Amino acid sequence: MPTTEYQTGTEPSTASLVTGIVDDLQNLVKQQVQLTRKEVTEEVHRAAQAAIFFVVGGAVLFFGMFFVGFMLVHLVHWLSAPTGSEPGSIPLWACHAMVGVPLTIIGGILTWLGREKIASINPLDNPATEAMKENVRWATNGKV
Repeated sequence: MPTTEYQTGTEPSTASLVTGIVDDLQNLVKQQVQLTRKEVTEEVHRAAQAAIFFVVGGAVLFFGMFFVGFMLVHLVHWLSAPTGSEPGSIPLWACHAMVGVPLTIIGGILTWLGREKIASINPLDNPATEAMKENVRWATNGKV
């Protein structure tokens, strides 16, 4: 903040008032830029977290669909096999299904969550950016 010493009974000069206003405006712009930078950084951090959800969800979804594909192959095999020829008590396709279906559901949910988080991120849509735009409009036009 500018330091202006007032003398008793005298008004500050116009030059000192203008200097004080310019200094205050510079401080305001610096603070606004710092705030905007921080909010954009937070949005980028949120985007990184959303990307992690999306990638992990996609990988889990891929493996789930992989097992579901094997399940379908074994289901066709089981349906075409003669009665009593399956040695296990649980058919092989059912074992694949027990692994593949939950993985597919979890992967789908994670991918959906990641997509939703990514869709909700707009780093330039925050209060600090709006305030900076308003300050720029005021500084260039003299009005809001």
